[in-house]
Amino acid sequence: MEDQQIIEMYLKRNEDAISQTERKYTKYCRSIAIRILHIHEDADEALNDTWLAAWNSIPPHIPERLQTFLGRLTRNISLKRVRSEKTMKRGANEVRVVFEEVADWLQSEQNVEQQVSEQALADEINRFLESISDIERNVFVRRYWYMQSITEIADYHSFSESKVKSMLFRIRKKLYDRLKKENYL
Repeated sequence: MEDQQIIEMYLKRNEDAISQTERKYTKYCRSIAIRILHIHEDADEALNDTWLAAWNSIPPHIPERLQTFLGRLTRNISLKRVRSEKTMKRGANEVRVVFEEVADWLQSEQNVEQQVSEQALADEINRFLESISDIERNVFVRRYWYMQSITEIADYHSFSESKVKSMLFRIRKKLYDRLKKENYL
């Protein structure tokens, strides 16, 4: 079934929208949840929360791309679960490592959320991602969106782990410099 048809089902409050969404996007959303949570039971709960969040969000929100919308819901729900003390005790080490990599420059004296809207910051990061090479963008997104390990990224690109680490370091520095220059930090 096409995404537009599924969205129409949500708009008409047809409960089959959830089963169609599950049928089409479970594998994609589960891969996001597992990568963040590392525990299948937690990932399954996150998926159930994703389907409910989609039901509650459409309408009023009408996503341009259903896959991206569901991926973002799954990621945000999974990250909320990671923040709970119970989940942190059981795993999610990779997520902690990813947050530590960018924590230094995300903590500034001025609150980023007070300076600009989240959308403006997201737009600036998107412009930054468009300005770097496809390989750099892919490595960055795999690490900071999909929370893949350095090893997984290196294996995917047939790079050494040290090359991936160096690339990520340079990309983070470029992003930091750009956000600082544009007064986001």
